[in-house]
Amino acid sequence: MTDLFYSFVTFAGLFATLAAISICAPRPLWIKISALGVTTLCLPAAYVSLADLLSRPKPVALEWSRPNLSEAVVLGSNLREGESIYLWLKVASLEEPRSYVLPWNQKVAEQLYGAQREANSKGTVVRMKTVVMAGRADEDRMFYAVPQSPLPPKDPPVNQALVYTPSMRDQGHRGNTH
Repeated sequence: MTDLFYSFVTFAGLFATLAAISICAPRPLWIKISALGVTTLCLPAAYVSLADLLSRPKPVALEWSRPNLSEAVVLGSNLREGESIYLWLKVASLEEPRSYVLPWNQKVAEQLYGAQREANSKGTVVRMKTVVMAGRADEDRMFYAVPQSPLPPKDPPVNQALVYTPSMRDQGHRGNTH
């Protein structure tokens, strides 16, 4: 997160310089050219900052733009004890998976680990409830293993009789007893 901070400070400093120069309108030509140079430097800085943001997990507390993220499938996770919990989530309302980071919480980490073990033993997936509120709602059960779907019934219908009909292959096999 420190690289992101330094990129942001650089970006903000360049724009602050441009704003300060722009406030003082009637200036010599070299100041106006300097303003153009600072503006030109802002474009790559903005690009680098945004490109860097794309590869970073988003803190769940900052997910205020999508209040409907109530549940997601946990595709992967990484627990850094004492630091944070990294999650790779697939939300039904979004096309591509998202990467999020939660602040470290022992109870939440134990829930996630237990749900992953249970899902592995059942052959199912782990789901996360309250994605948006995850930074604040750690007293509820946030992670759970999806229950296995029931197997189809094994008993044949009672009112139908099973009839064996030999296939053509079976009949051809009996005829070749030379």
